[in-house]
Amino acid sequence: NLGFTLSRFGKNVLILDADLGLGNLDVLLGLTPQYNLSDVIGGDKQLSEIIVEGPGGLKILPAASGIQELTELSEEERYMFFSQLSELIRDFDIVLIDTAAGVSSNVLFFNINADEIMVVVTPEPTAITDAYALMKVLSVKYGTDQFKLVVNAATSEQEADEIFRQLSLVADRFLNIRIDYCGQVGLDEKLKKGVRQQKVVSQMAPLAKASRDFSILSRKIINALTSHEQESNSRLDLTDIPT
Repeated sequence: NLGFTLSRFGKNVLILDADLGLGNLDVLLGLTPQYNLSDVIGGDKQLSEIIVEGPGGLKILPAASGIQELTELSEEERYMFFSQLSELIRDFDIVLIDTAAGVSSNVLFFNINADEIMVVVTPEPTAITDAYALMKVLSVKYGTDQFKLVVNAATSEQEADEIFRQLSLVADRFLNIRIDYCGQVGLDEKLKKGVRQQKVVSQMAPLAKASRDFSILSRKIINALTSHEQESNSRLDLTDIPT
């Protein structure tokens, strides 16, 4: 839904289903790709050859499902994968890497190689604990000190704000990290209906609460990208001035 909304706002978006052994993004969208990431890891295909098109012109790199070997990639496989990915992403404005939950080596690998880490948490105590655990491991072992947070399936903005407050308090006390709150996606029956019908709710019901929340989140992401690009251009202009 986030990728679809970003595409609707004019961005060229690629989504990588990085839950390599239990990929389901294609299932959620009702797609039947002929090839997936297992064919790339196996050396039979290039990443560019397995891209499938989703709704709204969204591009997707589908993962495999039920292949245990993909859950723990070797160093050689990771290097090959990211060598191809670094070439491919040049054609896109935004690449969303949708990792699995947890702190497996694959999850950590994709996170530390991303420009931004957006932690998605639900109001459940177990989800909050898991979100904190991920940030702790990335902070302590890899020195990551900045995270973004999105609260999913919140019953109200107040509930989402409280979850952010709880995580921030614990992080401030025990970890040397900064958490930026990006917003929330409210609990919405239309979102559940979209999952059952294998459709993007932002396309199926653009006025639904969840669809509006995805629009707000997308605008924040685009504004942040624009600000970053302007800062980069400003730094470039300064270095070009002869001394």
